[in-house]
Amino acid sequence: MDMTWIWLIAAVVLLITEALAPGLVSIWFAVGALAAMLSSLFNAPLWLQAVWFVAVSAASLILTRPLVKKYVNARVQPTNADALIGKDGIVIDAIDNLAGTGSVKIAGQMWTARSAGENISIAQGKIVTAKAISGVKLIVEEKEN
Repeated sequence: MDMTWIWLIAAVVLLITEALAPGLVSIWFAVGALAAMLSSLFNAPLWLQAVWFVAVSAASLILTRPLVKKYVNARVQPTNADALIGKDGIVIDAIDNLAGTGSVKIAGQMWTARSAGENISIAQGKIVTAKAISGVKLIVEEKEN
């Protein structure tokens, strides 16, 4: 089978993979395969076709990846819950990571809470600072006085 067909088939398979996969994963290699296919049309030796494939794939990745990341990640929207990070709250039910218990009232809302440390317990009535949100649990640290 002529290498032109092999490169064309590779490009089509890579484009189909790109269409089926979430995010950009193989578009750069499809462009490289098309470049290698063009070089095979001009009867370039196999090693030169491979060099074209690698060089064009790498160049297209390097030149377009920062631009693509900028636009693909631009759609991330912070939620209202993200506004809780850094705010202080009060422990309503003692937090015990080992037992899986604890709740905090913060910004007028009740949250199931866990301490930021693995085995750290925080007593009822203590003031805590929200550090992160993990699923539906607020991750907190006891506030230093």
